[in-house]
Amino acid sequence: MARIKTFFTCQQCGFQSPKWLGKCPDCNQWNTLAEEQSQPPQGSRALAAPGKPQKLGEITSTAEDRVSCGLAELDRTLGGGLVPGSLILVGGDPGIGKSTLLLQAVDQLAKSDTALYVTAEESTRQVKLRAERLGSTAENLYLLAETSLEQIRKRVTELKPGYLVIDSIQTIFTNAVESAPGSVSQVRECAGQLMLQAKGEGIPTFLVGHVTKDGAIAGPRVLEHMVDTVLYFEGDPGQPYRILRAVKNRFGSTNEIGVFEMRESGLREVANPSELFLAERPEKNPGSVVVPALEGTRPILVELQALVSGSSFGTPQRTAIGIDHKRMALLIAILDKKVELQLAGQDIFVNVAGGVRLDEPAVDLATIAALASSHLNRAVEPQTVIFGEVGLTGEIRAVSQPELRVKEAARLGFTRCILPHGSLKNINAPKGMKLVGIRHANELMEQIFD
Repeated sequence: MARIKTFFTCQQCGFQSPKWLGKCPDCNQWNTLAEEQSQPPQGSRALAAPGKPQKLGEITSTAEDRVSCGLAELDRTLGGGLVPGSLILVGGDPGIGKSTLLLQAVDQLAKSDTALYVTAEESTRQVKLRAERLGSTAENLYLLAETSLEQIRKRVTELKPGYLVIDSIQTIFTNAVESAPGSVSQVRECAGQLMLQAKGEGIPTFLVGHVTKDGAIAGPRVLEHMVDTVLYFEGDPGQPYRILRAVKNRFGSTNEIGVFEMRESGLREVANPSELFLAERPEKNPGSVVVPALEGTRPILVELQALVSGSSFGTPQRTAIGIDHKRMALLIAILDKKVELQLAGQDIFVNVAGGVRLDEPAVDLATIAALASSHLNRAVEPQTVIFGEVGLTGEIRAVSQPELRVKEAARLGFTRCILPHGSLKNINAPKGMKLVGIRHANELMEQIFD
């Protein structure tokens, strides 16, 4: 019999040490090392039987069959629907609505095939009460309150469900590993066995994952490498809107997002996020600008707000919510140096309304417009949208998919668009839309104010 060794594993990053340490030398977190034993895990070790190498040209490729989840926004984020045998990890803050989202999805899926919802944190009665509130009607939806992986796999073998939900992976444990549930070894081994089951039996499996205080999914980083898709459910607790964002997807794009609205009866899909985010936009107020951002293949019009005021302290405040803070600092420097707006001693706050986060450089020009509008206390014409990338010398650079952005703005009633001059090529202006191309940030000041 092999000798069982004892070691200490960091519960944040998975670093292993032969002795206990107060601070993890890998992730610099305190008091995260826990004692574990190196007992070989029981379970299969390979995804399939050994095979021989094949030439790339000899391998047949077929398009993956997709199954609709019954929620168009979830299908969009997944890349068009569920792929048989896929393993999907859904993370998010506590109370954000992960369980609600998956219960609504599995209720729709259970109308066509058997589905098993494993709850390891709640009783079946609690899940039943939530299902009644959501109006679940599927007869082939089964609930199981269990934390033992061996028992879960046994029930899956007996029931043979078409879909499986594990809520959550951090509370599942296996007897093959002698450590507490939620530890690095337990999460890694449980996820590995569930992956083998999903691939071997072709069962699409959803795993709910807890997140740490930094917003990352708790457990070893290898957990995100093992699964096929990683989805983050985001949103401000004070706002009813929720955004489902893919950060990894082996079967589709990672740029797509799904938008939901949390209501008493559950999550409602938002098919037109632009109208939702602009519903409460104040018109003719300084510092407010509308920007057509692109999330995957979907253009979304959002309101970008800026507030510039005199500083009461020696060091001015700089706050950015929804855009990159360093990018904002760069744009402030461009305004100060190239456009000669004196912003060095001003407190500056930038916010994207609705809790949306914009990461693409196409929002640079709108950010500059909002900052200038607030600083000069002059409102931007309310029927104008602005987008474009700004270089360090103040030049305005072209961005991707300009025509898609312009068409979305025209559909919502906007009549004027300020964009990079280089993006005017091959754009057919929609009826009633005036396109204004600019080459430098100085030209923006002449165009944005009514």
